[in-house]
Amino acid sequence: MRTTFLLFIAFISIQTIFAQGSKQITMDDLWKNNTFKSKDVPGFRAMKDGIHYTQIDREGKNMFIRVYNLETGKQESTIFESNKVDFGNIKDLSLESYTLSKDEKKMLLFANSEYIYRHSAVQWVFVYDIEKGKAELVYNEKMMHATLSPDGKKVAFVKDNNLFIKDLERNTADKITTDGEKNKIINGNCDWVYEEEFSFTRAFDWSGDGKYLAYYRFDESKVPEYTLPKYNGLYPEQYTYKYPKAGERNSVVQIKICNVQTKQTIVPFLGNETDIYIPRIKWTTDPGKLCIYRLNRLQAKLELLLTNADDGRSNVIYEEVNRYYININDQISFLPDGHSMIFSSERNGYSHLYNYDWQTKKIIDLTEGNYDVDALVSVDIPRKLVYYSSTESSPLQRKLYVVNWAGKNRMCLTKEDGWHSVTPCEGNNYFLDRYSRINHVPVISLRDAKGDIIRTLEDNKALEDKMKEYALGRIRLTQVHGVSELLNAWMITPPDFDSTKKYPVLMYQYSGPASQEVGDRYPLGNFYWHQMMAQKGYIVVCADGTGTGSRGEEFRKKTYLQLGKYESDDQIAVAKKLGKLPYVDKNRIGIWGWSYGGFMSSTCILKGNDVFKAAIAVAPVTNWRYYDNIYTERYMRTPQENPKGYDENAPEKMADSLKGKFLLIHGTADDNVHFQNSVMLTNALINANKQFESEYYPDKAHGISGGNTRYQLYVRMTDFLLKNL
Repeated sequence: MRTTFLLFIAFISIQTIFAQGSKQITMDDLWKNNTFKSKDVPGFRAMKDGIHYTQIDREGKNMFIRVYNLETGKQESTIFESNKVDFGNIKDLSLESYTLSKDEKKMLLFANSEYIYRHSAVQWVFVYDIEKGKAELVYNEKMMHATLSPDGKKVAFVKDNNLFIKDLERNTADKITTDGEKNKIINGNCDWVYEEEFSFTRAFDWSGDGKYLAYYRFDESKVPEYTLPKYNGLYPEQYTYKYPKAGERNSVVQIKICNVQTKQTIVPFLGNETDIYIPRIKWTTDPGKLCIYRLNRLQAKLELLLTNADDGRSNVIYEEVNRYYININDQISFLPDGHSMIFSSERNGYSHLYNYDWQTKKIIDLTEGNYDVDALVSVDIPRKLVYYSSTESSPLQRKLYVVNWAGKNRMCLTKEDGWHSVTPCEGNNYFLDRYSRINHVPVISLRDAKGDIIRTLEDNKALEDKMKEYALGRIRLTQVHGVSELLNAWMITPPDFDSTKKYPVLMYQYSGPASQEVGDRYPLGNFYWHQMMAQKGYIVVCADGTGTGSRGEEFRKKTYLQLGKYESDDQIAVAKKLGKLPYVDKNRIGIWGWSYGGFMSSTCILKGNDVFKAAIAVAPVTNWRYYDNIYTERYMRTPQENPKGYDENAPEKMADSLKGKFLLIHGTADDNVHFQNSVMLTNALINANKQFESEYYPDKAHGISGGNTRYQLYVRMTDFLLKNL
């Protein structure tokens, strides 16, 4: 207890670099004027020569794609000017992004995206010949996932659940599949749950030589349906889609491999068990070999199947079993010898990198220690080096490291404390480094292979100067005791903080498995709204509790089979510690969160009804029985196997414990965390005769955005807190 007190006192006494202006943050600053928007390098693409890059420059309504020298920053050419290109009869064209062909002679231009779910979208796609300065529609309707073949002569795409290949030289589009049908069969695109929980949408991939196209086929005909009403007319439109809740049936997934020349398709045999997941497919350096990931339903056993593209025969080259679950990621790179790979695993309790030869069964630890590797940044084949980012210096930081394929000569390339988000350039001679600290705006620099800064592409000086005009609260990182562990935390105090006075506290968190809200980076979640609340006299605190990321597997997976228990225990413990500080009013502590954070804030005000005066839950899960099966079963197994784990930690089952002020917010068209969650909690609160407040947003999805929606939402939350906390 005394240790925590001293930690927080030290935290408050540290000086901040934020200058103390006088302006107050307004909702217009946050949601209308983009006052605090930071700049990036839009459309940055390193070119294959390793010394140039392309980026998007906008001037009024025109979009330019220009070539710059990496070292000097000098513009050397313009390869696209939207005002000089004929795009045909498409009205109100809004160009958004581009991809270059492998030979950099063509590009695909993407425009007017219409999002289906959070990540997938249909869009107009043009193929642009850079030398001719001519753009042509790939197809006469909007499509999904347009991707150039390695030779730049073909485009694969998805339309109406079928996979197509457009031959650019013959100007013909061949239909590779014909059985696609809404809510039944999907080819080349993910079903809803794969998109959301395995974090990819394009479910096909060209082989390295372009001779094969491997793709997913989802048979979701027996997956239960969910219907969302859309209130857009005299009678609501009923939008129905496949959504497998915990314990329910999944799509039956096949992987198919099409020979592009012959149009013949083979179906690799993936075993007799169909109730499995195929979370990834990856072509190896041998263009005739495809690696297929096979994951069991409990997500605790992963097998990598090396598959022949010509006949579908396969053999298991790697197997891993975890007593909790296995997190799927893209941190794998196949090496040119054809029988080894660099990959990440938690096999030794932390996320680390390994060099594995499946012929000799020899495995080399490339990294080791009590820290997590965050990302496999790049594998340098000629020099036999691996670049990666990790938490070796601190769980709150990310730095770039390099090590050779034997696990020797490890070196840190970014010495500065803070958060480095690194993008490699072709050849690994340069890296783009997006660097920030908790109190320092992002600076985007170019570094060489030794880690030296060559030049700065964007320093966000304009944002830094703008911040000096405002009275911003002091923010610092610290630690505070949870139930059994020291937890990483940050705190914002009011600009005019006086340690002899008492202040209300607003706690913010997300708390989901492997998440991280506390880090030495900018900006932290909802940073400027939290600063606005600090200006209004609130201390704002965020603590990453048990189950969050960057602290090893045991800390991360302690919540297994009982989501919500340890996470809420920690938040309640933190609130109690805060309440004992001399400058905190223990009777005025509130908590809020969104999605998993809404689940947590709901749980906390019900379990911790003697601690929290008020809570806001936005788009919360209120019982994991209502959420999708891939996410939920990964951490909870099925409701049939673990009924107590589901119900004992569900806000829906705790409704009669409510004492404080509670605001429940949801979008009615949330395809991710269904509005049903809030409806069921509302019903439970009514049955328990508990008074509370609620707000719903018609036809809004999980992000609750669009038009004036975010403005309205944050005004509502602010007013609730000013009145009740």
